[in-house]
Amino acid sequence: MTAEIITIGDEILIGQTIDTNSAYMAKALNLIGVSISRITSISDTKEEIIRAIQEAQSRTNLVIATGGLGPTRDDITKLTLTEYFNTELITYPEIRATIQEIFERRNLPILEVNLMQANLPKDCFIIPNKIGTASGMWFERNGKVVISMPGVPYEMEYLMQNGVLDKIKATFKTPSIIHKTVMTSGAGESFLADRIKDWENTLDQEDIHIAYLPSSGVVKIRLSIVSEDRENAQERIDRKVMELLQIIPEFVYGYDDEPLEKAIGNLLLSAGVTVGTAESCTGGYLAHLITSIPGSSSYYQGSVISYSNEVKINELGVKSIDLLKYGAVSQQTVEQMAKGVKKKLKVDYALSTSGVAGPDGGTDEKPVGTVWIALATPDGRVISKKLQLEKNRGRNIQRSAIAALNLLRLELTRNY
Repeated sequence: MTAEIITIGDEILIGQTIDTNSAYMAKALNLIGVSISRITSISDTKEEIIRAIQEAQSRTNLVIATGGLGPTRDDITKLTLTEYFNTELITYPEIRATIQEIFERRNLPILEVNLMQANLPKDCFIIPNKIGTASGMWFERNGKVVISMPGVPYEMEYLMQNGVLDKIKATFKTPSIIHKTVMTSGAGESFLADRIKDWENTLDQEDIHIAYLPSSGVVKIRLSIVSEDRENAQERIDRKVMELLQIIPEFVYGYDDEPLEKAIGNLLLSAGVTVGTAESCTGGYLAHLITSIPGSSSYYQGSVISYSNEVKINELGVKSIDLLKYGAVSQQTVEQMAKGVKKKLKVDYALSTSGVAGPDGGTDEKPVGTVWIALATPDGRVISKKLQLEKNRGRNIQRSAIAALNLLRLELTRNY
């Protein structure tokens, strides 16, 4: 079972708005056995909308569109679909009442253009939107379905979960698509692929598809099966995941899109230990990752953003003579930063980062992308590591923070 997605709006085509709707819909549809074969973004004109729908319907029986359903004159999707399906607009009293209730609840004045959102095509199935004024519309003709939803992400997500997905499952016979994602950190995509190549060669006989999904400091290994027998497919994937874990145990930290910072938070909670951070080149990003997890206050004490040498000296106790001799980006400095923040915050573990994030500031000896990370442990040891990254400042900050977290993960799993 395949489907196509159409996103409508000039704001997407000019880069003013990032299309997050397609990613959400594709993921949600995939979970119910619908694969996305094409995603198309078009301008909000009658001609483009009709052309896109006609072309999509020539390839698939299910087309899902978002955008162009607002109350303003530039939102023409509803009118275009009404004409395309040769029907007319009528007022739906129950939708009108819902719109009025929304405005009353928010204590906002209601305008006639808002109430006109209750004027919807006669010959379609209406999917009520209880958190906004634009309803979803389900058109069906000759066995082919076109679904139209608002482009506001949280409204689209509401309609998907409260009507659209259930009606798709009831209308189309869809197979089970089972995914299992193995989350890894500490090794690149090519290294992992080479390490597990013999295991990967056994996947075809199980009808399992593998995909490598790399990002900054993390590589996802996704296994997928399309099958009518969900229980058997799940057993096959679980067995292959256990085999994979035996091959690369040091790189696997979790499953199914679990962020590294969440996995580490669980480890810290289980061990009953605390952590603090001292950051230079990452500028607080490491602290941001840790504190993005609910409940992180149970194990995270705080951070010293020691961007300048003065802060390194005065707040973390880094020796000025070592800064002069070795520089801020050095093993000596980053280890003293970790020890200094561990003592200052009275934590069990302390992470530190110092590097040349870029795009300038590098030297022949320490080019852009040179980063040192360190971890101070409860038993007085300090573990440090040098990274040689790239010339992209944003990615260097992200990868440095992830590498520091992974350093902590490896130590925690070694001890607990």
